[in-house]
Amino acid sequence: MKLLFCCESYWPNRGGVQEVIRQIAERMAAAGHDVGVATSANPGRNTDSHNGVRIHEFRVSGNLVTGIQGEADRYRKFITGFDGDAILIKAAQQWSFDALWPVLDDIKARKVFVPCGFSSLYEPSFAGYFAQMPAILRKFDHLIFYAERYRDIDFAKAHGIATYSIIPNGASEVDFGRAADGSLREKLGIAKDDFLFLTVGTPVNAKGHMEVGEAFAKMDTGGRNASLILNGSWPKTNLLSLLRSILRPRTLRKGVQLFWREGWRSVWTRLFPKPEPLAAVAKSAAPAEAKQASKRVLCLDLPRPDVISAFLEADLFVFASKVEYSPLVLFEAAAAGTPFLTVPAGNAAEIVRWTGGGLLCPAEVDAKNYVKVSPDVLAAEMERAMRSPALLKQLGAAGHKAWRERFTWAAIAKSYEQVLRGETVTSPLMQQAECAASD
Repeated sequence: MKLLFCCESYWPNRGGVQEVIRQIAERMAAAGHDVGVATSANPGRNTDSHNGVRIHEFRVSGNLVTGIQGEADRYRKFITGFDGDAILIKAAQQWSFDALWPVLDDIKARKVFVPCGFSSLYEPSFAGYFAQMPAILRKFDHLIFYAERYRDIDFAKAHGIATYSIIPNGASEVDFGRAADGSLREKLGIAKDDFLFLTVGTPVNAKGHMEVGEAFAKMDTGGRNASLILNGSWPKTNLLSLLRSILRPRTLRKGVQLFWREGWRSVWTRLFPKPEPLAAVAKSAAPAEAKQASKRVLCLDLPRPDVISAFLEADLFVFASKVEYSPLVLFEAAAAGTPFLTVPAGNAAEIVRWTGGGLLCPAEVDAKNYVKVSPDVLAAEMERAMRSPALLKQLGAAGHKAWRERFTWAAIAKSYEQVLRGETVTSPLMQQAECAASD
């Protein structure tokens, strides 16, 4: 098949949308399909192809609510002139989808759309946008949802739209097809017997880093040494001085709050002229007394190979994100065989059920599906998990088994291939539920 994937940004940009499209596109190309991606121009991208996928750049930005700027007409002509078999567009509320509204009827190829959560469905400024959405969705040949129940699939069902498949997210069998070797702990100076907590997400202000840090500061480790890696795209501030403030054992909680406040307020005044490597900062940031303390916090922005190592070497992945659709990091924790503790953001509760690899932390979810977790509650759940090694081992094994059987990108790419060919995929998750109901 000749295929075109459309998304707001793509490799080398990092993020959930980019990762899903990259994983599917590269596997389609490896399977012999002719695959291209239409996406935003990136000054750091010095090639028009990557791992067998051709990249078509367009200088466009915005959406229909804020306004679309740039080469929108050139993009529309490119899409309507595409002579392939299928086009897949990922995510609403951004230009690669919104710019096509006027020309959807002129697209010759099969049209598949992944709504990706409708994060602004309840925002007043998007009311007019979503009033038009049912008619727009009906112009597509097929929709793909990641969850059995969430605002986007519920929206489609409420408007009588039934041409869809549920295909879950997953994690790479290439990235996670290796065992933990302790190299990251050694690099970061984390002892082998430290209990290692991990959270990963960008942007850090939306992914719960502060809540996890506060909970870590509050929790009782029972005398066991513990380390916390808060990984994300941190503001480029003077990490060394800020980390020193964080890591004083008597002021750990205040230190986390200080880092948060100072990080954002001083982003322009505390830039490193030549930033030190983050691994070196992590090793040297803590004063001697903090290195002997029972708790240690590392605020890092690790390269992807080290992030994978962190998943493999962590004892518990903790996720306190404020807003999600179907978080990849939970599937990555399962792939690593690392148990996870998550708030009910997006379809996290479904992922707990699907994988059997995690625990759900109680948290408030408001009418717009934004999540707010109490650091006290999160601390208590982290303590409970830390003191239940047998349970953690069981969760890790169950999550890894489920991932290996159903949630590798290799398996998921086959479902996308079926949809792009014109089939409807019956999710194995739904099949299991139907079998259980009939037993």
